[in-house]
Order: sequence, then structure tokens, then C-alpha cells
Amino acid sequence: MKNDIDAKMLLRVYEKITTLGNKSSQGHSFEGVIAFSDFDGYTVYLKDAKVSMSYGFHNTYHFDYASNSDFVDFLKKLHYIDRNS
Repeated sequence: MKNDIDAKMLLRVYEKITTLGNKSSQGHSFEGVIAFSDFDGYTVYLKDAKVSMSYGFHNTYHFDYASNSDFVDFLKKLHYIDRNS
């Protein structure tokens, strides 16, 4: 699965959410996805109601989700934001 995730796409989506999204205490929210980073900006986070993801140095990332369908739906949201925003 790790090779299926495009790191450049994740960063594009993060940038689009932080640019186009509404800012709140949790981060920036756009199309149902929240984006934020740690204090130094080296790790970025994307999450929705069911899935959370962290992306950091050396193209390392980690997803946390309860079901595979939640994960697939989350990836669909990310791809939608990447293509249509």
C-alpha cells in the first residue's frame, strides 16, 4: 500500500486546504478535510471524521483508520481536492 500513495499529491492537497480552507482552532478545513502542521512545519496532518494521516521527513507517512472503506473514502476526498480545487 505504501507505494500507492503519491507524496506530492499529499503536499498539494495540504497546500490547497491551507490556502482555500476556512481557518479554525483545529487548522484549515476544506471539503471535509482538516489540514494542520506541527509547530516547526516538518510534519503535516490531514484528517476527516474517520481517518487521520501524518506526513513527515523522507516521505514517511502514517494513516490511522478503523476500516478499509473509511481509508478508501478518505483517499477519494484527497484526490478530489487535488483534481478539482
